[in-house]
Amino acid sequence: MFVTPAYAQSSAAAPAPGGFAEIAMQLLPIALLVLIFWFLIFRPQQKRLKAQQAMLSSIRRGDTIVTTGGIVGKVTKAVDGEDLEVEISQGVKVKIVRGMVADVRSKSEPVNDNKPA
Repeated sequence: MFVTPAYAQSSAAAPAPGGFAEIAMQLLPIALLVLIFWFLIFRPQQKRLKAQQAMLSSIRRGDTIVTTGGIVGKVTKAVDGEDLEVEISQGVKVKIVRGMVADVRSKSEPVNDNKPA
């Protein structure tokens, strides 16, 4: 009584399989989102990372720095790729990891250790 007869569809009326254009139209929004993320998020992040690395590698003796903990001090010893020795008060020196420097407040002139006294 509530059953309707099932009609078989003919194979001639079947839709044609999707071509390259249909696949491209489906992937276009995803490609646009990736492009937007690249320009708005990833690219500026890479620029900031490069600027931070350049700042960390250019720290020299005599620079005034601020650590990520907020401690301000003057660099007394800087070896490439290693820890920094920072004087935070008269006669108080601490060692910090170079990566924990948040900012270089004032750059000093390069120190000439070979200069005769």
